[in-house]
Order: sequence, then C-alpha cells, then structure tokens
Amino acid sequence: MAKPLQRCLEYLYKKFSDNPAGMIIVTSVTGWVLSSLAQIIAVAVNPKIKEEQKVFLIPQEFNDAIVNIGAFLSITLLTKSTVSNLFSSGKFAPKSVRAFLNKNAKLYKDKVGKLDFNLEQVLEKSGDSATLRAFKTYKSFGTTIATVGAAILATNVVTPLLRNFMASKVQKSYIKEYMGDKKPEAANISKPEVKQTETKPVFKSVPAPQLNYYTSRGSMRI
Repeated sequence: MAKPLQRCLEYLYKKFSDNPAGMIIVTSVTGWVLSSLAQIIAVAVNPKIKEEQKVFLIPQEFNDAIVNIGAFLSITLLTKSTVSNLFSSGKFAPKSVRAFLNKNAKLYKDKVGKLDFNLEQVLEKSGDSATLRAFKTYKSFGTTIATVGAAILATNVVTPLLRNFMASKVQKSYIKEYMGDKKPEAANISKPEVKQTETKPVFKSVPAPQLNYYTSRGSMRI
C-alpha cells in the first residue's frame, strides 16, 4: 500500500510542483465529475421519485454536468494559458529577473512583452539558476491566483446562469411532451360556485393542477 501511494505522490509532485494552477483545475474537474455522477445516481435509484419525473430529471442532471464541467474547463484553461504567456513574455517579472533583463538590454529590450519571447528558456540558457527559480516561483504564483479567480467566476457566476438556461429548455420540452397544450397554473384560483339555495354566489377555492418542477442542486464551490 505504501509503495503505490509513494509512486502516486512522486508523480503528482513532478507533474504539479511547478504548476499548482494545473492541480487546481484537475482536482476541481474531478470533483465536478464525481458530484454530477452521484447526483444522477441519486435521482435514478430514489424510489420516491416517479418514473415519469425521472425521465425529466436525469437528462437535466446530465445537461447540468456538461454545462458545469465545460464552462469551468473553458474559463480556467483559457485564463491559465493567457496569464502564463504574459509571464513568459516578460510582461510581468520579479525584481531579480528585471535586473537580468536590464543587464542584457541590448539582447532582449525589443523582445520583452512579445508573445513569441520565452523568458524561461532564456534564463535556462543563461545558467543563472537563482534567477530562473525566482522567475518560476513568481510565474507560478501569478498563474495560480488568476486561475483561482477564474474558477470562482466560472463556479459562482457563469455556470449558474448557463445551468438555469439549460434547465429551462429541458423543462419546456418536458411540459410540451407530457402535458400537451395544458398550462400549469401559478396559484390556486378562486372561482364562483352558485348554489340554488343561496341569494349570493359562494366562492370556493379550486386547487389548480400541480406540476413538480425541479431545480438542480448540484453545485460546487471553489
């Protein structure tokens, strides 16, 4: 048991020690997948939910999972890639790296800030391990902060909006298929019922047909 765990930890260290932003994305997506799967299974095996309701609920949960994971991945990967490229171009750099660039201004002055300039490769070729280490740490920190911000935006703003939009589409399709032209009433409506023995109409509350709506509860928070 110890050896497989050790190998796993070594792999994660090699893969993500300089890339914590990537680790955040991988673990978050894993959480999305597991929580969505659990939600679908919970609906499928719940004996209290009618079969005709499951026909609506299970596809909605599946659509929610696609929206959640797709939006999260798109936003976080795009943000991570963009910010990482900005750091690699030298647009943002710590003091020690700035000093290196100023010292070699004749070589790199016109290249700094351009996306085709790779500062990390330049530092590796220079043999200045301390400056290279400082740059990698600085870049890793900035990329991680940006990725966390993008994850918060995706989880708490973008995915709820997209999820509600998709749920509305599925719900309308369900109503059209199983209710036809019938429209569910928003509330009970009082209708007059006139009795022959009364001189005034007697109002009696008539309950409207009820449709069980469902709102997805599957939501992660970063």
